[in-house]
Amino acid sequence: MHSRLHILTRRVAVGVVAASALLVAGCSSSKSASAAAGAGASTAATSSASGTAAFPATITAKNGAVKLAAEPKKIVSLSPSATEDLFQIGAGSQVVAVDDQSNFPASAPKTTLSGYKPNAEAIAKYNPDLVVVADDSSQIVEQLGKLNVPVLWFDAPNTLDDAYSQITELGAATGHAGSASSTVASMKQQITAAIAATKKPAGPLKYYYEVGTPGNYSATSKTFIGSIFARFGLTNIADPADKTGGGYPQLSDEYLVTSAPDLIFLADTKCCQQTTATVAARPGWSAIPAVKNAVKGTVVGIDDDIASRWGPRLVQLVQQIAKAVNQAQG
Repeated sequence: MHSRLHILTRRVAVGVVAASALLVAGCSSSKSASAAAGAGASTAATSSASGTAAFPATITAKNGAVKLAAEPKKIVSLSPSATEDLFQIGAGSQVVAVDDQSNFPASAPKTTLSGYKPNAEAIAKYNPDLVVVADDSSQIVEQLGKLNVPVLWFDAPNTLDDAYSQITELGAATGHAGSASSTVASMKQQITAAIAATKKPAGPLKYYYEVGTPGNYSATSKTFIGSIFARFGLTNIADPADKTGGGYPQLSDEYLVTSAPDLIFLADTKCCQQTTATVAARPGWSAIPAVKNAVKGTVVGIDDDIASRWGPRLVQLVQQIAKAVNQAQG
């Protein structure tokens, strides 16, 4: 099993997480990535208007235009987000292996393949005709290319539209364009409805989003997760503290107490066992409004995995945020 430091390093690369190699107790989240991550918004060349699969197909990913001669029958996913996408759009039966971090859905064929340090030879043993990755720090795209294995590199998105584009591209790549389109439409409808049903703050409603502890690592509004919170009109207390502009500052206890957030979201409930009780027990934190009013649900535990991925379960995250914002103003 990877050390917590290794897990942090990977999640910095592919999702919303604190960008610091010192956070040995790192937890789930994801980073703001290159806009190229969602560059493949156009799928007209890969599927018909009715959503019927069209091959050969050319799919646009971060590693450029990838040509697929035929519908893939043996897919290897080294991206937990892509794994969730593939199963949601109906391509699950085509997936023969997923990495050791892909734990949803439960039926996904989880293996010991590493998404942190992928090994081309280990992947090749599954005879894949398509591999999906979320990171290329190990040059796995080039290595698999030498074995004539098509690879789609879908990096962490900057916006919800980027996440939607990735689902659309995966649909075109797997012969499930119609289902992918339906998935995106459903996500948009549910997310829009959740935001619309949320009471807009009359004044500044401040929040702290924790991606790792110890250390009080947070994510600013410039990150993918921060862009989602911004849709609710919330004020992110981490924004002024991000002196380097990296998007994942470390906040001191003094800064947090002084900033007085009205809401606290814990995206480290599984990795680091954080709860309302553990937060209340931190020195000085009992003075924070969110902790004082915790009985109203102002300290919110979030599933680490959902918080660190950008697939269909984003709907659950948005709905959870909406509920917390309404409760805080109730």
